[in-house]
Amino acid sequence: MKLRNTLLILATALVLAACGLGKSGTDDVPSGGINLFSLQQDKDLGKQVAGEIAADPAQFPVLDSASNVAAYKYIYGIRDKILTTGKVQHKDDFVWQIRIIEDDSTLNAFCTPGGYIYVYTGIILYLENEAQLAGVMGHEMGHADLRHSTRQMTKSYGIEILISAALGEREALKQITTGLIGLKFSREHETEADRMSVEYLCGTTWPADGGAGFFEKIEASGGGASPEFLSTHPSPANRIENYHTWAKESNCGGKDNGITAFNRFQQLFK
Repeated sequence: MKLRNTLLILATALVLAACGLGKSGTDDVPSGGINLFSLQQDKDLGKQVAGEIAADPAQFPVLDSASNVAAYKYIYGIRDKILTTGKVQHKDDFVWQIRIIEDDSTLNAFCTPGGYIYVYTGIILYLENEAQLAGVMGHEMGHADLRHSTRQMTKSYGIEILISAALGEREALKQITTGLIGLKFSREHETEADRMSVEYLCGTTWPADGGAGFFEKIEASGGGASPEFLSTHPSPANRIENYHTWAKESNCGGKDNGITAFNRFQQLFK
C-alpha cells in the first residue's frame, strides 16, 4: 500500500508537471534533468526491488550473510571505507545494504535506488584486486547517490503506467520494479558514476582510478568475456582514459591495490 501511494503521488506530480504547474525540486543532480521522486520514494522502490530479488532465489541465488560471515565482513569493509570518505551525499539517507549473488558465470554488479547493492561472484572472481572491486562498487553506489534510477524512470515511464501501478495493477507494478533491475543508464549517467567512483576512492589507500582496471581487463581480452555488466554499462573508448585523467587531476595518491586480502576473499568462492 505504501508503494502504491508513493506511485500515485508521483503520477499526480507528473500530471502537474505536464501542465506546467509542477517543479523538479527533488532533483539534486548537478547535471540537470527532472526527478520527481523524493528520497523516501527512492528508498521505498529500493526496498520493493530487494523484496522481489529475495523472493526469487532461482534467478538471484543470494548468499546467506549468516553462513558467509567472512565474505560479507570483507565486502562491507570496502563499503565502509567508501562511506567514510565524506563524499557520499546520501550516506545517512540510504541503507547501503550489500548482497552477494552466487553466480560465477555472470560478470555484473548493480545498485538499486535507496542503496541496495548487489555483487555477483562472477565479477568478484574476474577482478584482480581490491581496488578494482572498490572502483566497481563506487561506480554502482554513485548511480544510487546521484539518484540515476529514478531520474531515468521519470523520463521513461508514462503517466498511465504510473497511475496503473499506483492503483494496484500487478503487471504495471511489476513492470516498474522489474525495470529497476538491469536498468540501462545514459552515457551521461555512466560518466557521472565513473567520476563519483574516482571521487569516492580519492583520499583512500586505493588508487582512485581502480575502476578503470575492470575495463582494461575487458579491453585486453578483446571483449571476449562479454560480461553482463557491459550490457547495461556502455563502454566508450575514452572511459578508461577518463578514470586515469580524473585521478591525476585530483592529485589522488593511493597506491595500495589490496591484492593479498582480495585473493583471500576470492578463495571463499572457489
